[in-house]
Amino acid sequence: MGRAVTVATCALNQWALDFEGNLERIFRSIDIAKSKGARYRLGPELEICGYGCSDHYYEPDTLLHSFQVLAKLLESPATQDIICDVGMPVLHRNARYNCRVIFLNKKILLIRPKISLANTGNYRELRWFTPWSKARHVEEYFLPRIIQEVTGQETVPFGDAVLATKDTCLGAEICEELWAPNSPHIEMGLDGVEIFTNSSGSHHVLRKAQARVDLVNSATAKNGGIYILANQKGCDGDRLYYDGCAMISMNGETVAQGSQFSLDDVEVLVATLDLEDVRSYRAEISSCNLAASKVNPYPRVKVNFALSCPDDIDVPTCMPIQWRHHSPEEEISLGPACWLWDYLRRSKQAGFLLPLSGGIDSSATACIVYSMCHQVCLAVKNGNADVLADARRIVNDEVYIPEDPREFCKRVFTTCYMASENSSQDTCQRAKLLAEQIGSYHINLNIDVAVKAVVGIFCVVTGQTPRFSVHGGSSRENLALQNVQARVRMVLAYLFAQLTLWARGMPGGLLVLGSANVDESLRGYLTKYDCSSADINPIGGISKTDLKNFIQYCIENFQLTALRSIMSAPPTAELEPLLDGQIAQIDEVDMGMTYAELSIYGKLRKMAKAGPYSMFCKLINMWKEICTPREVASKVKHFFRMYSVNRHKMTTLTPSYHAENYSPDDNRFDLRPFLYNTSWSWQFRCIDKQVNALCFWFGFSVWWGVFYIILDFFPLKYWTKVLLDSVGVG
Repeated sequence: MGRAVTVATCALNQWALDFEGNLERIFRSIDIAKSKGARYRLGPELEICGYGCSDHYYEPDTLLHSFQVLAKLLESPATQDIICDVGMPVLHRNARYNCRVIFLNKKILLIRPKISLANTGNYRELRWFTPWSKARHVEEYFLPRIIQEVTGQETVPFGDAVLATKDTCLGAEICEELWAPNSPHIEMGLDGVEIFTNSSGSHHVLRKAQARVDLVNSATAKNGGIYILANQKGCDGDRLYYDGCAMISMNGETVAQGSQFSLDDVEVLVATLDLEDVRSYRAEISSCNLAASKVNPYPRVKVNFALSCPDDIDVPTCMPIQWRHHSPEEEISLGPACWLWDYLRRSKQAGFLLPLSGGIDSSATACIVYSMCHQVCLAVKNGNADVLADARRIVNDEVYIPEDPREFCKRVFTTCYMASENSSQDTCQRAKLLAEQIGSYHINLNIDVAVKAVVGIFCVVTGQTPRFSVHGGSSRENLALQNVQARVRMVLAYLFAQLTLWARGMPGGLLVLGSANVDESLRGYLTKYDCSSADINPIGGISKTDLKNFIQYCIENFQLTALRSIMSAPPTAELEPLLDGQIAQIDEVDMGMTYAELSIYGKLRKMAKAGPYSMFCKLINMWKEICTPREVASKVKHFFRMYSVNRHKMTTLTPSYHAENYSPDDNRFDLRPFLYNTSWSWQFRCIDKQVNALCFWFGFSVWWGVFYIILDFFPLKYWTKVLLDSVGVG
């Protein structure tokens, strides 16, 4: 019959410019696909060179090496008798395109350039690539000699076309095209395309996976078809974590689901599906059939190959499954943990060092490292040879097998409590107990000697001795003395990261972890070049609210009981003197706003594109039950003053795991000035004008209400008599 087609998609942990490693992972995915009977294999976007090459796309070397890898794929026996769909940059008539190169048996069938480029948020594809704007148009592409020598072809089709095999028709989309309002799959489906493919470079954001899955399923729900999605996975060299989720869907339902978070470098999904199910599904949708009769046809590239076998009547086909989504707490536990593992093994360091303060943020960071250790032990238990080899290299032990997360944590994770005279015994004990429960190598030290030495230099030079506010000092003195402590901790963190393993007789150095959350960064509630300055920060894109929920998740799932006291303690920087041995400094009091308010400000500023006036207008409605317009105005002004005064700190922000769409990351995601007119005079004047107007009408409405109440008690007839009596009439 030739109706059951077997197709494969994959999630690959590719690395920008790692052509050798990328090629090896592509080959592995093809081998797995063929071993499971697949006749078509789809890979992630730009998988040959790695998605995150950025300005390296400008370099001719990137194009050259991509074609060299393609030549290796074309000439290999491993790619015979299977249609291979790979991604790479291609220069056509001096314009650079993000392309799919589809080939079979040493012949390139089609080079399909990307039509809709991703250019929002973290994406900058228009900087490096040109969108293909010639719908349903194909040109000749002259192959470089290195490819001609393998294929024997001089030119191949280049453009917006589909593949017509012996048994079906396939059409390609590339990542952003699925998210576009005029996705190609709509008209391709009307033109008879039955299998849609999408190679993606889609990164993780909390709560995003469901939207992606819904888009894939909805792509075939309205007009039927098979949709195959491949995605990049892992950290390919920057702040983003690509979260896999390769999937296959048919007629609006998921039939195969890949993992979202995994330490497997290569994951392949294979599904066998019945083309007659697509055809019967479409047959009864009369509106689509009518639209199909009017559609402009796509150029078809004929392929003398079938995705099915002639005698497939007894071949079992895949049935729909229910997609299982992770909770946000699980996403925080798994996503940053996988990102940390990739960064650790690819940087060839020996572990991490974290200044552990005993507060929620640094404790959450420690829990993520502990989760990473869990993932490593689980991967090794499941037979992942790559993870085992990496773990052995990191701990410098060729026979080591990580089985216990706490024991592995002791080898790769160092925590350090840096006490000062302003630190409480409570936070010291919390940090120590958490370190014991996760198994980290824990250090207790005191920074007072270093702080006094630094301040002493200032005193000798100026003859002045700065004091804290509680001792009669000014706010400038108070802030400077806090900052000295914070910056000394950063210096000591790097010193211990470089030399702790040396002191223990072990090779290698440690990566320093930062632990400032996204809300504190937005407000600027951190010291520039303090412990927020580190090599990487796994929680820098996560809100305080989500981190608290994550801590509760760790209590329940990792049995880390030390976190209970950390959860109940008020967040504090512990940089000001104690009062009677107790903490006097509270973060939310210092900031002049709550963490819940900060999350709202962040979402309105970035996601709702709200300036001061627009934010005020939105919040007077959101907070009308709890704040007067004048109070809302005061809060909005305070936020924008603090945000703009501290924006310069974002230019040196530690590279952080991107997890929130309101991240203030200055590197690529949130591009804004770092020198503001912090008075916001025009904007704040508009707010004040609106407040005054609201207060006037509020006062007027109050008096009008009082008048109506009086009328209820004293009817109009009564007031008429009073008026007549007053003028002597009656």
